[in-house]
Amino acid sequence: MHYMAAHGLKRARPAELIPGTVSVITARMDYLPASSSATMAKPGEWQARELSRLQRPAEGIVSVYARGRDYHKIMRSRLQKLSERIGVQVGKLGHRAFTDSAPVLEAELAARSGQGWRGKHTLLLNREAGSMFFLGEIYVDLALPPSEPVTPHCGTCSACIEVCPTQAITAPYRLDARRCISYLTIEHAGPIPLELRPLMGNRIYGCDDCQLICPWNKFAQRSALPDFDERQGLTGQQLVTLFSWTEEEFLRVTEGSPIRRIGHERWLRNIAVAMGNALRAPFADGTGSAGIRQSLKTRVDHPSELVREHVLWAISQ
Repeated sequence: MHYMAAHGLKRARPAELIPGTVSVITARMDYLPASSSATMAKPGEWQARELSRLQRPAEGIVSVYARGRDYHKIMRSRLQKLSERIGVQVGKLGHRAFTDSAPVLEAELAARSGQGWRGKHTLLLNREAGSMFFLGEIYVDLALPPSEPVTPHCGTCSACIEVCPTQAITAPYRLDARRCISYLTIEHAGPIPLELRPLMGNRIYGCDDCQLICPWNKFAQRSALPDFDERQGLTGQQLVTLFSWTEEEFLRVTEGSPIRRIGHERWLRNIAVAMGNALRAPFADGTGSAGIRQSLKTRVDHPSELVREHVLWAISQ
């Protein structure tokens, strides 16, 4: 995460990032799929449904937010339209919209503006929407009255800390990104540390555990946009099937998806780790283990040293 050091204090000083900035407008956009199996009738039932995927080791788990279209373009487009509407009302408006696309302290800005409070997992929590939403900002050169922050409502709950598979939440409100499965499967480009691989289970892109266990997410709101509906082929898919994709197939299936940014090499790396973990799971005594081993062997001579190393590790399990 070198960008954090590279941009220094610009993250905390909006006017240094965009000269002339006087105020920041924050926004959130719900992403829980509206027309998928993740959306259940009873509050909290979708969380249990998602957590149950961890009990199916031969199935690859993709983080809920990444099962539909890439949110970056969708939210930035909506923020731009909002900026234009504001401009019509106030006259000339200097502005710049962001959503996870620049050195911006999104969660902190959102908390200070009253969108919610920082949970012990460091994510933003909202009493009416949990944490299943994206954040975005509009930097403007217009002085606006500040909105008040809200009081925190985590109390003595520490469920997110206790459930983290890699103990990445080292203390309330402190996260060691180097241990976070979301970081390891998405941002990290090199080999995944050996001691963390067994802890990753069948999570192949991101990790939702700290959100799934959070009591506030029984209030998570369904997205009003079909863009975040689950894509066929990504949810509930077998690791062997996902591992068999050629680079062309990977690019085709993930077109317009946030998953595409990690590339085929890291995709195979992540799945190899999950397959190695599956070989140690109870089901591995049956026919499933043979299929996984055979699938892994097809990549033993892969051109990428990164892929080969993780495949050999998986076979050794």
